[in-house]
Amino acid sequence: MEFKDYYTILGVSKTATQDDIQKAYRKLAKKYHPDKNKDDGSETKFKEIGEAYDVLKDPEKRAKYDQYGSAWKAAANGHQAPPGFDGVRFEFGGSGFGKNESFFDILEHMFGQGAGGQGFGGFGQRGRHANGEDVEARLPLTLEDAMRGGKQTVSLRDPRTGSQKSYTVNIPSGVTSGKRIRLAGQGREGIGQGKAGDLYLVVDLVGHSKYEVKGNHVYTTLDVLPHQAALGDKVVVDTPEGQVRISIPPKSSSGQKIRLKGRGLGDGGDLYVEIRIIIPESLTAREKELYELLAIEARASV
Repeated sequence: MEFKDYYTILGVSKTATQDDIQKAYRKLAKKYHPDKNKDDGSETKFKEIGEAYDVLKDPEKRAKYDQYGSAWKAAANGHQAPPGFDGVRFEFGGSGFGKNESFFDILEHMFGQGAGGQGFGGFGQRGRHANGEDVEARLPLTLEDAMRGGKQTVSLRDPRTGSQKSYTVNIPSGVTSGKRIRLAGQGREGIGQGKAGDLYLVVDLVGHSKYEVKGNHVYTTLDVLPHQAALGDKVVVDTPEGQVRISIPPKSSSGQKIRLKGRGLGDGGDLYVEIRIIIPESLTAREKELYELLAIEARASV
């Protein structure tokens, strides 16, 4: 069982935070992605990066890996090795053991053929059973798709194999960034009679030119002419769900927000329309005259 230093693969220290690990993975995955990097060995490197991230991003898997190294999977399935054994390699001249076999490899040699092939703790070929791992993947969504919800087909690339697979996903209406959508049995395949793991899609709302999302609230701006802000008006404003007619209160100022209740994401999400007073780029002679009269009135009232 070859030992792989996942920390070295991602270029982070053993004390790296989850945020450090995620940033390192994204940078390396982008650099070595087979669709962008055609150099020899880039696909193998890409798979190694995905394998390392799959372990280190999960606190439970990471803890097992830190304790058992390359034998962490066996330990996670209930087969405990004495702490520190992964880093030790045994050499038994003439005994049939290889030079660089781990503790669990040696147990396989010693017990794998006994008891009708059941092996040590289920490690024999016919008795090996283990549930598959859960997998997590990013699900980019536009704000409109997140608000609308419904079924959608997404294609994902396996970072280990590079192969793509399509899934039909039922997206909850109003889903927010960071929410996880579970696809039961779509994770890593189990061993023997072990069940397949689950696939978790983590929602990631992509940036929008018109709207900003904070939690489950949505924010946008509305350009308003001076007379509309001063006197009030009824105007049509764009929302992610279509156009809505709203009232601008008299004496409105730039930065003032109009709340449209329930038009954000999920339960309790609102849409906030921020007023931004603008001056037309060009004025007619009459408009200029009126602004000058307004300026005179304003000075007189001071």
